Amino acid sequence: MRRLLLSLLAGATVVAGSTLTAAPTVAAATEAVDGSQPYASYWFPNELLDWDPETDPDARFNRSMVPLQPRATDPALKANPNARAGEGRVASLVSFAPTSDNPSQGSRDEDYYAFGHWQYIDTLVFWGGSAVEGLILAPNPTVIDAAHRNGVKVYGTVFFPPVAYGGKIDWVHDFVRKSGSTYPVADKLAEVAQYYGFEGWFINQETTGGNTALATELRNLMTYGRNKGVEFMWYDAMTESGAITWQNALTTANDSFLGGPTPVSDSMFLNFWWSTSGLASSRDRAESLGRSGYDLYSGIDTEANGYQTNVNWDALFPAGGSHVTSLGIYRPEWTWTSSSGPADFRARDSRYWVGANGDPSNTTTSSPWKGLATYVAESTPVTQKPFVTSFNAGQGSTYHVAGNQVRTGGWNNLSMQDVPPTYQWVVSSTGTKLTPSLDFTDAYEGGSTLRLNGRLDATNTVRLYQTDLPVAADTKLSTVVKTPAAGATHLSVAVAFTDAPNTFTTLDLGSTSGTGWERRVLDLSAYAGKTIAQIGLRASASAVVPSYDIKVGQLAVYDGAVDTAAAPTGLTVLGSTDVSATRKTLRLDWTPSASGSVHHYDVFRRNPDGSRTHLGATPNDVYFVPQLDRVGAETSTVIEVEAVSTEYGRSTAATTTVTWSGTPPTTTNLALDRPATASGQCTAAEGPAKAVNGSVSGGNSDKWCTTTADQWLEVDLGSVRALDRFVVAHAAAGGESASWNTRDFTIDVRSAASDPWTTAVTVTDNTAELTTHPVSVSARYVRLVVDTPTQDGDPATRIYEFEAWGE
Repeated sequence: MRRLLLSLLAGATVVAGSTLTAAPTVAAATEAVDGSQPYASYWFPNELLDWDPETDPDARFNRSMVPLQPRATDPALKANPNARAGEGRVASLVSFAPTSDNPSQGSRDEDYYAFGHWQYIDTLVFWGGSAVEGLILAPNPTVIDAAHRNGVKVYGTVFFPPVAYGGKIDWVHDFVRKSGSTYPVADKLAEVAQYYGFEGWFINQETTGGNTALATELRNLMTYGRNKGVEFMWYDAMTESGAITWQNALTTANDSFLGGPTPVSDSMFLNFWWSTSGLASSRDRAESLGRSGYDLYSGIDTEANGYQTNVNWDALFPAGGSHVTSLGIYRPEWTWTSSSGPADFRARDSRYWVGANGDPSNTTTSSPWKGLATYVAESTPVTQKPFVTSFNAGQGSTYHVAGNQVRTGGWNNLSMQDVPPTYQWVVSSTGTKLTPSLDFTDAYEGGSTLRLNGRLDATNTVRLYQTDLPVAADTKLSTVVKTPAAGATHLSVAVAFTDAPNTFTTLDLGSTSGTGWERRVLDLSAYAGKTIAQIGLRASASAVVPSYDIKVGQLAVYDGAVDTAAAPTGLTVLGSTDVSATRKTLRLDWTPSASGSVHHYDVFRRNPDGSRTHLGATPNDVYFVPQLDRVGAETSTVIEVEAVSTEYGRSTAATTTVTWSGTPPTTTNLALDRPATASGQCTAAEGPAKAVNGSVSGGNSDKWCTTTADQWLEVDLGSVRALDRFVVAHAAAGGESASWNTRDFTIDVRSAASDPWTTAVTVTDNTAELTTHPVSVSARYVRLVVDTPTQDGDPATRIYEFEAWGE
C-alpha cells in the first residue's frame, strides 16, 4: 500500500487510537474571552469565506512583521566541496503542533522545534490540516518571522484527506466554487496570505470521488490565485482525470497541474516512490514544457526514521553532476519528536542537516545519510546593515536582556531567533580544534550564546557567517564577550572581504577586566569601500591554554552610532482573563514607534522590589502574555513595553497598569523546619537544617555550607504542595562578603522520590544577597543545586535560608 502524505497523518491530528475534539473555528473565536490564548488560524472552506481580520480577535496576533529578506550564495564560500549552488532547492514540510494547537506568539515551554538550519532550505510549508479540526492552516507568525529573517518563503497548507481519514469530496467542491468569474476561496487565500504576511499555499488533494471537471477547476483556481499574487505548490496525488493516482513523477497524467511557460502552480511536490529514470524523465518533461526541473520537489519521507531513512541520493543529486530536481523533505522535525530533550534534539538536528561530524565541510561517513550540507551550498540573508546576532536560538530555559537575566523558566519564540551561523561548525587548526556550540546556560540577549572551549594549543579559525556587507567610512563591528576570569581573551574577530573571500583579516579583542559581559567596538573605516564576505573568530595564544573557554554574546555590524527607535505609545490592555486570584493572561496593544527601525518590542512587568521580569517579545504591535503572576499582596502591576531597534538601541518604556482584585491567598514558607539533606557540610554546625530554620541572624554559623564537588540542598515538604515562589538568602544576607553570594544555581522540583527532577528556576550571574523566584509548580521535594558558589572562585556554597512559599 502506498504511503501517502495524509496516511502519515503529518500535521493532521487524526492519530490512530486517539479521539480528538474539534477546536473552535475563527467564527467561534469572536466569543472568546478577551485575554485568551490566540492560535494560528485554520478553517474549512466555507468557514474561510466568513473570515474577516477586522472581526477575528486573533488576526492581529497572527501577523508577521518581518519582510522576506534577500539571500545570496557565493559558490566560492560553500563549506562542502561536493555541494552545489544555484541548482536544486529544498522545501521542508514541518508540523510544529497539531492543527488547532499552534500558539500565535510562542509559549512558556522550551520543548519546541526551533529549527536552526535555514541556510539549507528555500521554502517552509507549515504542515497541518485534518478532517476534524480544519482543512486550511495558516502559518503562525513566529515561524514566518524566523523564515523571512533567513530569506525563506513560507506556505500554509490546504489539505483534503482521503475518505478513509474523514475526507469529503464536497469540501473540494466548496473550495473551487465560483461566483461569476471569481473564486471566492482563492480570494480569501490571497487575503490571508497578504494580511498575515506569507507567500503561498501547499495544496494536497487526496480525496477520491473527483472527476475531470473538478481537476480542471482546481487548476483554474490556482491560476486565478497566482494572478492575485499567491504562490502554490501542488502535491502529486490527483491526476487530470480527477482520480487519486500518485505518479511519483511528472507525467502526461499530471503535468497540467504544473503548467507550461505560463505556470498553473509554482512548483510540484512529487510523491516519495520516485526512481532514477523517473526523476530524469520528470526533469526532461518539465523542460519540454518551458519549466525548470528545479520546479519539481522530489519527496522524501523522514517522519518515522529521520536520518536513517533510505534515500537514493545519487538519483537526485548525482555525485559530480548537476542536481536533477529539487528536494522536498517531509517531516524533518523527527529530530525533535524523536529526541529525549533539547540537547538531544540539537544533536540530532545537526546530524540531519550537517552530518555525522558536526562539520558541513567534512561529511565523510559510512552512513548513507551524509547530511544535506553534502549536496546544497549554504545561502545567507546577511546582505545588508545593520546585522546583529546574539546567537539566540529562539528557545531556552532563561531569558536575558543586555546581559541581565530577566526571566527563568522554559520558553520558545521563533520571532526572537537570530540568523543562525551559516557554518555550524567549520573550524580550522593545525593543532587541537576548539569546540563551538550554542550555550543555553547563559546569554547576552535571549536564551543562548556562542561558546568556544577546549584546548588551545594552536591558532583556531572559526568560520561563522557568510555575508555581503559593504563597509563605509563609519562602519563599526561590535562584539560582546565574557571570560571565566579577567585577562587575555586570546580572541580576534576574523573578517574576509570579497576581493579575497577566504583570507581573513583579524581584529584583536584584547583582555577583559572581569567576569561579566564586556563590549568591544572595532572601527572598520580602514576598509571602507570593501565588502565583507565572511565573519568569523580566531583564537590564538603564545602558550598553551589547557582549558580555554570564552562566550561571545553578540556580533554586530552597523554604521555610525547605535540607533534607537522612538518609544511605543498608547499601551493598552485589550483584555485579561483571571486564571486565579494570583494569575492573569493578558492581550496587549500599543501604537508602534513613530520613528526608527524596530527589530522587536520587549514586554516587562515591574516587580514590587523595583526589578523587572521579562514577559515576552514580538516584532508585532500586539502581544499575548500567557502568565502574569501576582507577587505577594500587590494590588496592581505596571506593564512596560520598550522598542528595541535593529541596532539594539533601546527606547524608553510605554506603561500601563493592571489591577488585582480580591485578597490574595495566604501563603507560607513550606520549607520552614522541614527535613533537609545536602551533598555535605563545611562543619558540624553548618548542616542543611540551618537553611530551613527561619533565621539568618544567628551569626556566620547560621547557614548551610558545603565545599563538595556537587553542591545541593534538598527539602521534603511532606506532601505535594502548590508553590508560588522560592526565596534564597545568600552569604551577604548573613553578614558575610558579597563576593561569596551564590552566582549560578538552579532549583529543581519533583512530586515523588521516584520521579525525575524538573528544573523550575535557573539563575546565572547573580550578585544579590537575597533572591526571589516566582514559580507556579506543585511539588513535594525541592532541591537547590549550586553550579558556581561564589563571585571570586571561593569553592564554598553559603546559604542562610532556602524558602519555598505556597499553599
